[in-house]
Amino acid sequence: MAEVLTNSKSITIPSVLSVLPLRDTVVFPMAVAPLVVGQERSLLLVDNAMRTNRLIALVSQKNTEAHPAGPDDLYRVGTAAIVHQLVRAPDGTMRLVVQGIERIRLGEFLKVEPFLVARTEQAPEVDVSGPEIEALTRTTRELFKRLVQLSADLSDDLAGSVEGLQNAKELAYLVGSSIPAPIAVRQEILEIDSIPEKLRRLVSLIQHELTVRELERKITTETREEMTKEQRDYFLREQMKTIQRVLGEENPEQGEIKDLRQRIEGAGLPEEARKEADRELSRLERLPASSPEHGIIRGYLDWLGSLPWRQSTGAPIDVGRARAVLDEDHYDLEKIKERILEHLAVKKLKEERLGPGPSAAGPGEGATALNIEEEARQEPILCFVGPPGVGKTSLGQSIARAMGRKFTRISLGGIHDEAEIRGHRRTYIGAMPGRIIQALRRVEASDPVFMLDELDKLGVGFHGDPSAALLEVLDPAQNRTFVDTYLGVPFDLSRILFLCTANTMDTIPLPLLDRMEILSLSGYTEMEKLHIARRFLVPKQLRAHGLREGEVMIDDELILRIVRDYTREAGVRNLEREIASVLRKAARRISEGAQTPVRVGVEQVVEYLGRPRFLNEMAERIDRPGIVTGLAWTPTGGDVLFVEATMMPAREERLILTGMLGDVMRESVQAALSYLRSNAERLGMDPKAFDGKTVHVHVPAGAVPKDGPSAGVTMLTALASLASGRPARNDTAMTGEITLRGKVLPVGGIKEKVLAAYRAGVRTIILPQRNEPALEDVPEEVRKRLRFVLVDSAEEVLSEGLAPVTALNPAADH
Repeated sequence: MAEVLTNSKSITIPSVLSVLPLRDTVVFPMAVAPLVVGQERSLLLVDNAMRTNRLIALVSQKNTEAHPAGPDDLYRVGTAAIVHQLVRAPDGTMRLVVQGIERIRLGEFLKVEPFLVARTEQAPEVDVSGPEIEALTRTTRELFKRLVQLSADLSDDLAGSVEGLQNAKELAYLVGSSIPAPIAVRQEILEIDSIPEKLRRLVSLIQHELTVRELERKITTETREEMTKEQRDYFLREQMKTIQRVLGEENPEQGEIKDLRQRIEGAGLPEEARKEADRELSRLERLPASSPEHGIIRGYLDWLGSLPWRQSTGAPIDVGRARAVLDEDHYDLEKIKERILEHLAVKKLKEERLGPGPSAAGPGEGATALNIEEEARQEPILCFVGPPGVGKTSLGQSIARAMGRKFTRISLGGIHDEAEIRGHRRTYIGAMPGRIIQALRRVEASDPVFMLDELDKLGVGFHGDPSAALLEVLDPAQNRTFVDTYLGVPFDLSRILFLCTANTMDTIPLPLLDRMEILSLSGYTEMEKLHIARRFLVPKQLRAHGLREGEVMIDDELILRIVRDYTREAGVRNLEREIASVLRKAARRISEGAQTPVRVGVEQVVEYLGRPRFLNEMAERIDRPGIVTGLAWTPTGGDVLFVEATMMPAREERLILTGMLGDVMRESVQAALSYLRSNAERLGMDPKAFDGKTVHVHVPAGAVPKDGPSAGVTMLTALASLASGRPARNDTAMTGEITLRGKVLPVGGIKEKVLAAYRAGVRTIILPQRNEPALEDVPEEVRKRLRFVLVDSAEEVLSEGLAPVTALNPAADH
């Protein structure tokens, strides 16, 4: 192995490297190049390199038709390179950015499958100094600069790059990677051992290319004097316009331009946008219809003329009416409604006392007053966070109806391109404004209630970070002059009421989260779901299935049975689906001649919906020591989590963890086991209970990943139950984290976990003492039916979580 310095860092090139065959390309040392890898063995090669030292051998194929390429299909000279960046594309390919380090020669191939691996040796070039190499360097540099001037496909920046290069080797490889040349010629340059010989070959190639380019330029100059068919058509078209103008006949093209001008004049564009529109209209009038730019400019002006620059739909805010609308559209959610009404009340006062917008101010004190006024206008962006089906989007629709404004929404899920928010440049084919501007054009109002759905599912890709563009959209200090890249002029977004939704806060970018106020919608109790079904879901589905009110009667007991046995969720989406299924079958009976009203009771639930999908698992799951019920938080609401532990004799003590546990939960198990072993006597357990044993902890539903800092007490209780032979209580669930001292730490998501436990039939819940304030968020109906045990230490957890010694089942040891 040898060390090579690149970018001021020492990189050791091993004597054995994985070989990546390159088709139609040659990567030189010291060059940075993008590569796309798609073959299965190449994907395995890159994955292996990323797990080790990121170093690979890049060698071009002699036979480009070989698939896959074998050792005989490759040149023997290539480049050792390091992978700097890797991105996995949705189509299964990988996009790499590699940097060549040193020239190498391939020796013996050690492996062919699953990918090529060969011995390599470094092949550094022979470098010399003196007048000859200086003359060659200067000649290569000057000829290449002339070639850049004559070539439209070579960036002007390359001329400046070679100007600053004094090292002959760096110059040779930069020029060699830039000039147009076949792959065989590039490989020939790479294989030349002497730097002066490389430069002589490059001088010959550049001179040949210069001769060809100068001849092309001469031919173009000579033929430019002749009138082309396009020019004749242009002159004839201009003469036709003059004749039509004299005869009073309007050209359809001119009529379209006139219509665009009238639309722009009536759109109420601000001054800057109007100047840009007038400039583009003047260009459009001078361009022939056959020009490629004609359609681009016409589409741009059509967008400017169709945007709602001045259109406003919002009536004065009436807080009393807003309260009535929210109560009419949504059951319960009192805290959420109160916060929305507070938000609307503040907005009403600001509009009445500060006016619709700041007036212009000059420098000095006026500008300071304007800044203070703008700060006073800034309001937090409300973000509704909760599981699917709890009513986040419908809350936005209710706010719009309460304010008398139009409602629009866009989904941010899967967006990974900044241009989706800011728009594309007009120079691109098929360019369009971003989704914000597109939605405003559809809604035809400059002040709608604008909902950004699935904020937590934003992605980041090659083309920038869309969350950075959203910062400008949502920040009240910036969105007054939001510039869409396609429009190129400011558009005022400050009159829009932005709302956001997300399933979880964990994946929302922190700069965005900092500008928002989070309103959590955790889920509904059984009685709340019953009221929602009666007031909203059943009437809605009756209309959707063509049924009149009173034709189908659904008992309350049936709805409650559906909630308990057929839908175990935080929201009401699946409940609505099951009600729709009941009404479809009732509609079929009515269409077949059944007498109305058709009554559907709880005794017919199996006939209409089949066998129950969810049963109370508590009593039948906890039937022996080592099994405990925990509580977990998920983006779709809370859930119960069963933890099972067992142990067996073994020569070597081990701890086995299964069930797709994350790092945090694995550490919780290790901490719980260490605590029990170090405090066994104080806890009344056999100190040697775990000696010479393999302890296996498993969390069922192994295909579902599980992680989070709230399973410590559950793991502790499962291990203590296993060691002591005392089963856990059947009707008890728990959550909390522990320390090695046996302290119980507070956790999050209490409301979601309590509701999940209530749905699963739990009657006693063990919670950390410091989570007591969080119980205020739990609905009173649930608090009355559950028993909460607040604990501060591991001893209290085991005292409440394990069954009494007198209640032990003799069969539990099996």
